[in-house]
Amino acid sequence: MSRFWSDRVHDLVPYVPGEQPHRPGLVKLNTNECPYGPSPQALDAIRAATGDTLRLYPDPASLSLRDALARHHRIDRAQVFVGNGSDEVLAHAFGGLLRHDAPLLFPDVTYSFYPVYCGLYDVSYETVPLDDGLAIRVEDYRRPCGAIIVANPNAPTGIALPLSGIETLLADHPDQPVLVDEAYVDFGASSAVRLIDRYPNLLVVHTLSKSRALAGLRVGAAFGHPSLIEALLRVKDSFNSYPIDRLAEAGAVAAIADQAWFETTRARIVRSRGHLVAGLERLGFSVLPSAANFVFARHARHGGAALQAALREAGVLVRHFNKPRIADYLRITVGTDAECAVLLDALSTVLADHAALPS
Repeated sequence: MSRFWSDRVHDLVPYVPGEQPHRPGLVKLNTNECPYGPSPQALDAIRAATGDTLRLYPDPASLSLRDALARHHRIDRAQVFVGNGSDEVLAHAFGGLLRHDAPLLFPDVTYSFYPVYCGLYDVSYETVPLDDGLAIRVEDYRRPCGAIIVANPNAPTGIALPLSGIETLLADHPDQPVLVDEAYVDFGASSAVRLIDRYPNLLVVHTLSKSRALAGLRVGAAFGHPSLIEALLRVKDSFNSYPIDRLAEAGAVAAIADQAWFETTRARIVRSRGHLVAGLERLGFSVLPSAANFVFARHARHGGAALQAALREAGVLVRHFNKPRIADYLRITVGTDAECAVLLDALSTVLADHAALPS
């Protein structure tokens, strides 16, 4: 019945998320979720918010959450925007800040939602190749453009730009918005939030899905000059005036306040990442330097698709992208030490038995 579709729908190529399996017993290392549960304080706050007040709409301005984020980052509430996950925040930015006559620039290997949003919002774009080591070269962005978006650390590579590189992008493009998508910043990169007072063209996007273990709650945020935030608010209020529900706001505020849980959990993941990298290298993998809660690795003798399929047969899910330049790589979420051990054992078995790999 596609004859009833709008013309735009026919041309859309939707984003394909990582598998959320229904088969029990799988070790799930494919969607970069936190391997540990959320802050107990966040769970208590969600339970406390569950009651008669759910019959009422939430605060359309999400003031308590914006205030909590402003306090955490030592900025003003007027510099904070919140949305239903960072993907919604990004969507509003594509519609409200990144659509111009000149093309949007982003890396050729990066978060695959970016070209999807360009199709949805009719944003012209050009991709800028990563270097041979799959890192961003900021000097390659010195070309005419309408705006720039980079993920830092980049996904799926995990490689981070230093803050000086972000500043170079901003200084090179004072008249264009520059969006820095920091979904994974807490695992080893430096946040650009500290730069927003100096660069009115900078928008920084965060999520509570990764380092705060709230992927199921859907809370994202953006930080920038009040004029950029106003643009996002205009788009939001033309789309959905109540994006953050009462339970999400309560849980998010409590999660932000629980700094001890955050620091402990983050340190565990970073430590496990080091053990995982060492284990992969012992098995003959090359692993890109990661500042995220995942690693990007390839084996010299076996393709990424074959390895992913063999691992799934062994009960371990990892992510593979059948795209130019990265088809031999696997993106592997850093799980618990026990989950990483299962992965390494499975890989050891698969690599020892060449027959386990499809030709």
